[in-house]
Order: sequence, then structure tokens, then C-alpha cells
Amino acid sequence: MQATTLSFNNIHMHGELFGNIFRARHDVFIQRNKWALTNTEGMEYDQYDTPACRWIAIHDNNQQVMAGIRLTPTTAQNGIYSYMIRDAQLGILDTIPKDIMTEEAPVCDDVWEGTRIFVSQSVPGKQRFRVHMQLVHQMIDAAEKLGAKRIIGIIPHTMCKAGKRMGVDIHEAGPVTNIDGVDNVSVSINVKPQLH
Repeated sequence: MQATTLSFNNIHMHGELFGNIFRARHDVFIQRNKWALTNTEGMEYDQYDTPACRWIAIHDNNQQVMAGIRLTPTTAQNGIYSYMIRDAQLGILDTIPKDIMTEEAPVCDDVWEGTRIFVSQSVPGKQRFRVHMQLVHQMIDAAEKLGAKRIIGIIPHTMCKAGKRMGVDIHEAGPVTNIDGVDNVSVSINVKPQLH
């Protein structure tokens, strides 16, 4: 199992891995979850997939993606869009409630948003926790290298307890909200050096 953080500056060094992240997202979010999302040629993407982002992939030696997440700086801007939580609060997104997060969505260099977190359905049940743990620790490590002190995001409510079991400094940052049949909650993760 390998962990790779991709950016527009290094995707040329990783063959099909970048495309495979979007293919895995298609499998999870469109095929499994039945979400109505933008896609083409078997890849899911949205307005937040810009050169400002980083994409983290947990993958095997053949670049088959087992898990992934996207990190977006809270200072990002793409036309009318910034990042999911802020755009929801501003009423730009109608699929996420405005009150998803208690605090006003930050716009600062040291806070990044984590979105599109997933573990592929091809990962066997007995390995899922280990793969998810590797993904979360890689996300925190990447965020720290980017100068982040905090990561915010929206996750299934059940994942909050799993994060704490992994030793992640994670806190609920809004009400539990049902989105597409899943109880979700916004969270704040303090970035700090991880003990390995």
C-alpha cells in the first residue's frame, strides 16, 4: 500500500494515478451512492477540482486507488465558487444546508478543506480501517506540509468516532445533518505532527 499526494505540478510523474482517483470517485459517488454528479468517461469531477487543490491517493503498486481525498485551500476561488462549506453557507450550493457549520467558514492560508473522502468498495472489510487510517494520516501530513493548522470538512457522523480512535484531534463543528440519506457532520481537525 502506497500513499501519494498529487498536485498539478507533479501529476506527470505518476502515470494514470491522477485519472484513477477520478475513476474511483465515479465508482464510489455515482455508481455506489447514486449521487447525481458531473462525470465524463467514467470519471467524477466538480468545480472544486482546480490547480489550487491536492489529491491524496492510497493505492497499490499498479496505481489502483483504494482510497482518496481532495484538499482545497479556503482561499481558493474559481469563478463564483470557493470551497464547499463556504459556498453552502453563502447559498451557492442547494445540496448542502447553509447551517452545516456553526462558525463562519474561514478564508485563511492555514485552513484547508477536505472533501470527496472515500474508501473504494473493492477494499476488503478487514482492511478498510487500516486503509482509512493511512488516508487520514497522509491527509494530515500533506496539510501540515502545506502550512495548514486546521482541516475542515463534512463527513458521515460515524466517522467522527473512528477518527478519534485513530488518534486524530477531530471535533464536530456543526449539527448532524441528513444529506442524501446519510447523517453527516462538519468537522474541524487540528493538524499536528503524527506519532507513527
